[in-house]
Amino acid sequence: MVVLAASICTKGGKPVISRQFRDMTRTRIESLLASFPKLIPTNTQHTSVETAQVRYVYQPLEDLYILLITNKASNILQDIDTLHLFARVVSDLCRSADEREILKNAFELLGAFDEIVSLGYKESVNLMQVRSILEMESHEEKIQDIIARNKEAEAKEELKRRAKQLEMQRREQQRRAASGSGSSYLGGGATGYSSIPRFETPEPISTSPRVTNTTTSTPSRPPAFKGSGMKLGAKKTKQAELLDALGGDVLASTELELSAPPTPAVAEVPVMPKSNDGRGSLPEVEKEDIHIVIKEQLSLSLLHDGGVQSMEVKGDMNLLIADPAMSQIRIALAPSTSNFGGKSLQFKQHPNVAKFGPGQERIIALKDTSRSFPVNQSLAVLRWRYSGTDESNVPLSINCWPTASHDGTVEVSIEYELEHIENITLYDTVISIPLPDGSYPTVTSHSGEWSLDSSSHSISWTIPMISFHDESQSGSLVFSVGGDDTGAFFPVLVNFTAKGSLAGIEVASVTHVEGGDEAVFSVDSYITTEEFLVV
Repeated sequence: MVVLAASICTKGGKPVISRQFRDMTRTRIESLLASFPKLIPTNTQHTSVETAQVRYVYQPLEDLYILLITNKASNILQDIDTLHLFARVVSDLCRSADEREILKNAFELLGAFDEIVSLGYKESVNLMQVRSILEMESHEEKIQDIIARNKEAEAKEELKRRAKQLEMQRREQQRRAASGSGSSYLGGGATGYSSIPRFETPEPISTSPRVTNTTTSTPSRPPAFKGSGMKLGAKKTKQAELLDALGGDVLASTELELSAPPTPAVAEVPVMPKSNDGRGSLPEVEKEDIHIVIKEQLSLSLLHDGGVQSMEVKGDMNLLIADPAMSQIRIALAPSTSNFGGKSLQFKQHPNVAKFGPGQERIIALKDTSRSFPVNQSLAVLRWRYSGTDESNVPLSINCWPTASHDGTVEVSIEYELEHIENITLYDTVISIPLPDGSYPTVTSHSGEWSLDSSSHSISWTIPMISFHDESQSGSLVFSVGGDDTGAFFPVLVNFTAKGSLAGIEVASVTHVEGGDEAVFSVDSYITTEEFLVV
């Protein structure tokens, strides 16, 4: 069968959308569609009509027609089956089959048409596969929308955090002034008073204020101020008016700074700007003319009593060729060294890429060896997915164990361990444990670094790198905090980026189709967490 075009037109023959799969001019397709309604016999139930050159296979679609224009030698049974798939795709993407709705979803419909028919020949796909392909193509757009919303929320939180710090500085200023006046009254000496501490206007805050652990046994001192000092009866400054407007959002007291060590003090911690590509601190890869990107996303929910509630790994391999001389190649994947996922690990190739089955040699090459991969255009050639609850597939195990004491405190011991996956190295791992309202922790032991996040009232435990080959493979954090509810420390949120592949996808070699000579290539393989929780 050869499908020349797939079109949706009005009952008068006016084209709404049309996709040509062979070289046809606009005038030619408009002429064919204009003559189509005149060929339909009245009072019949036929679904096809023919002319001397082409065959129309059609189906009514409310006030429109959806039709395939094929050559006369085409298999009409296959054409009808293809037409039904086109009609189901239109019904799935459009709420109603009217001209306005069709034009509104024209881009998605044309993309779906290309997935069903390629160069005039039907691809081996069904409605679910077409829907899955379209959803995966829009995944990056969804990520950008989430990033934009997060930036807006972070800007609002930044305003609140700055206001809180300004309020704490103002109260500390008042406390120091009162303390200085009292000491001068008791030991006035010759003058009977001592100078009031002088204050300077704090510099603009460029980083998010967070609560961090101190390394000395004395509370952190606020920055020394200088300037005009305190003025009784002075008018409110703009900062004070801002704080009054925020009202209850400011911190209630400064007891945090006055408490005994090692309780945290307010400090400014530079927050590294987050990279939009999600790589974090992963080392960059120098690109060759053949560059392969292997990216996986992990969604994992662990039960704090043990076991896996849900786990999903989605991965894709993208090929980018910079030199036209390298466009006709075959990519050989290395045999898997692990049994990750087993039969639950499913692969899906691009429609133009030859498929490989379980137990077969995993080769990525075009079905038509005379064709070439696109140049200077990233192409998703392979996708895979795993979904299950097998605990042996979990890359990083988290054990959070809160224990309530009789003195009104809870001791929390949390530990991590990188499981036996040697080809993976974790970077920028952050484990966030929520805290009871109004309570602040006393950390007794820890590996890595820890800090308090005032915006979410949680303790953030940061491990810069976790490797299977050194002592960073496992670590622990122990702290105590006031309270009696052991369930208040869940859910635990985990974020990291990693180098490698959970599914064990590795490129063994890249060779030219003609001659079989090996080609130089580069591989960038990494993992990101979409959602990692301990509930």
